[in-house]
Amino acid sequence: MSDGYLHIFAFYVLAALTLGSAGIVALSRNIIYSTISLLGTFLGVAGLYISLSADFLAAVQILVYVGGTLTLLLFAVMLTAKIEDVRSSNTSRGRWAAFIVIGLLLLVLGRVATTTAWPTDLREPMPSTAKLGHAFLSEYLLPFEIASVLLLGAMIGSVILARRAVKRESEEE
Repeated sequence: MSDGYLHIFAFYVLAALTLGSAGIVALSRNIIYSTISLLGTFLGVAGLYISLSADFLAAVQILVYVGGTLTLLLFAVMLTAKIEDVRSSNTSRGRWAAFIVIGLLLLVLGRVATTTAWPTDLREPMPSTAKLGHAFLSEYLLPFEIASVLLLGAMIGSVILARRAVKRESEEE
């Protein structure tokens, strides 16, 4: 198998893994199956990043989403009281409207993909993580700092809301 066909085969395998896992996340009636399937989606996206030579994005995808977000979701699902009593955690309300919106979105994305003049000559070097770091600390410093302050505020707000909820539950008992 030549190198070009191997890349195409790897892309289709990773795309199938990503889309199949995302479908299970969206359509599964069991929240635990949905959460576990999210792992396949995150790993498939990381594999697609690797196939695009975006190793930094793949590492961030694995560290942040798989290592942080997915672990947090698993703990939240597993530590939820009486989770075994829940019979259906994903109702089918609005499913047809979602299919219509998804169909329209796929039509628009297909139109964009077929009418865009994609570059075929890749003689320029790929951007490296060093260039990304320099961009974050020079021309994009202000948006980077604003995003970090916004995330810090969101984290503090979620801790305050969680503490109020725990305090209210202990007061009721």
